[in-house]
Amino acid sequence: MPLKRLLGIFFIVAPAFLTAQELKCNVQINSQKIQGTNRTVYQTLQTAIYEFMNNTSWTNHVYNIDERIECNIVINLNEQIGSDEYKGTIQVQARRPVFNTSYNTTMLNFLDNYFDFRYLEFNKLEFTETTHLNNLTSVLAFYAYIILGIDYDSYSYMGGTEYFQKAEKILNNAQNAPESGWKAYEGNRKNRYWMIENILDEKYRPIREVYYRYHRLGLDLMNEKLIEGRAEIVECMASIQKVFRDKPDPYLFYMQLFFDAKNDELVNLFSESYPAEKTRVLNILTEIDNANASKYKTIMEQKN
Repeated sequence: MPLKRLLGIFFIVAPAFLTAQELKCNVQINSQKIQGTNRTVYQTLQTAIYEFMNNTSWTNHVYNIDERIECNIVINLNEQIGSDEYKGTIQVQARRPVFNTSYNTTMLNFLDNYFDFRYLEFNKLEFTETTHLNNLTSVLAFYAYIILGIDYDSYSYMGGTEYFQKAEKILNNAQNAPESGWKAYEGNRKNRYWMIENILDEKYRPIREVYYRYHRLGLDLMNEKLIEGRAEIVECMASIQKVFRDKPDPYLFYMQLFFDAKNDELVNLFSESYPAEKTRVLNILTEIDNANASKYKTIMEQKN
């Protein structure tokens, strides 16, 4: 059992009739770009995905309703290319509560631009770990395990390995699938193949370690030990800086996943720090996440 299941630290008001599985997943489908009169299929699809994500048992652990992982799935349908075939994007977000606070920290915020699938209205969504039955459920299950893996990594050292390996198995099963997003050579290396490849690559191990240190030894301590917790997060940024300088690959996709989730939070965390710590963390962040450099520079604008 992950540590948070024992702490019982986060309470969510939810209807009592819902089955308490691992995820509390909100689902939204935007079909405005598709012309047509049968709009009910999109509501049916949204309901089917909601039930699939929330009613599937993704682990062998027992979760209470108030322990479920909060996440969002936003699907933008761009094109209908057949009676039951669609192309679009899927954005996946996940959050985690911080110990002894009402604050939720973003764990994942990823836009997957390679999402094409078949869906026949009222057909049951089926999934098995051993076979690529259809692209819709394979993609959804892949991200369910990514969410679980990142969450478990944040509570125990390398605790998400089992779930990342399940995601990798889904990826391997889909290598002969006609749909995009599963293969090494597709797109700009920001797809499902490179996501799980980076996560399980030993060269990126320090970033997986940071997910534990940043959350359990940093954020979770800050309500009682603000200075110590924040100092640990500075050291986490120094660890990521080493990965950046070693450059396991030219794209540093896994590192960017971290900053896509954390850049705003890092600004808030260090805006009220003392000058020397501000300067150090600013120098690190502008080097390793230069795309958000202008945002990080606002850290220095806050006066203590």
